[in-house]
Amino acid sequence: MAPLPLAAQAVNDYPTNARADYVFVCMATNGQTRDMLDRCSCAIDEIASILPYDKYVSAETVMRMRHTTGERSGMFKQGGMIGEIVAEFRRAQAEAEVLCF
Repeated sequence: MAPLPLAAQAVNDYPTNARADYVFVCMATNGQTRDMLDRCSCAIDEIASILPYDKYVSAETVMRMRHTTGERSGMFKQGGMIGEIVAEFRRAQAEAEVLCF
């Protein structure tokens, strides 16, 4: 089997369980229909084409920590690099919404 070209490798660097988790949450939020399955799958594919997986994981971690309580959550609510991580993800998500929804 021939190796994937570099562009295809970059798009396919998200593990299946990460993609499935995104689709599951997206469908839980937007409706449990076949149409939403297609739209949510499209969205994570678009996000993956824009944002490398390591940046996706960082953004997901920051956003999850922002919804917790305690001293440690405070560092994830500050600006700077933390804000830029989330902003990159939000831009990718917005582009995915335009293309898929």
